[in-house]
Amino acid sequence: MIVYMSGTGNSRRCARVLARELEDELLDAFYFIRDGIAAEKISLKPWVFVAPTYAWQLPRVFGDFIRSGFWQGSEDAYFVLTCGGDIGAAAEGLKALCKEAGLRFRGVWQQKMPENYLAMFSVPTKEEAARIAAIADKRMKKAAACIREGKDFPEKKTGLLDKVKSGPVNRGFYRFYVRASGFRAEEGCSGCGVCAESCILGNIRLEAGKPVWGDRCTHCMACITACPQEAIEYGRASKGKWRYRCPEDGD
Repeated sequence: MIVYMSGTGNSRRCARVLARELEDELLDAFYFIRDGIAAEKISLKPWVFVAPTYAWQLPRVFGDFIRSGFWQGSEDAYFVLTCGGDIGAAAEGLKALCKEAGLRFRGVWQQKMPENYLAMFSVPTKEEAARIAAIADKRMKKAAACIREGKDFPEKKTGLLDKVKSGPVNRGFYRFYVRASGFRAEEGCSGCGVCAESCILGNIRLEAGKPVWGDRCTHCMACITACPQEAIEYGRASKGKWRYRCPEDGD
């Protein structure tokens, strides 16, 4: 079973390519996470967990979702982490997570996708984003072949810098930077509520027809990129940047 979490569509696209190639079931973790429901699933095929990379680690909310779930049938667990650059030393945390969840770690596949973290980085042009996504579709087919043949994903070599990024930098990212306070809706907001519907933590509510952010946020960028009016900003960091959302399907 292919289980995924996605904020702006990168991981969803990769998950769908894998599901087609492996002729396997696809499960979106969105409502399980949003509603605090523990997943209870059975699969005779390997578990394939697909998610974005947050500061060189699996998103904490997705890790908690896996940890709380009941994954019966196959004990094999493959991971695909989408990223704008690299995943650092994320494998170490994934190995520990598998032990907690009673799963057998079969490796992690690093997959570069168009950068989408508007709060900190620049995003590519539409043309460049399409090119990167097309390359990813082809690489996902190679990842699927590894799974189909029962092989571990190739091990990624890591150095001291990778461990620093996935360790102290990741902890600092969550402690000092992951806040909803930077988001705001500007005059173009129509009060449609799409941002609230797209929030995986249910952290946005409408008051007097305008979105208000609570104190829970994972910086998935779903709200700012889903807004049909492009009326949401994150401080000054998002000013002038186009809102990247990955197309639904890749071939």
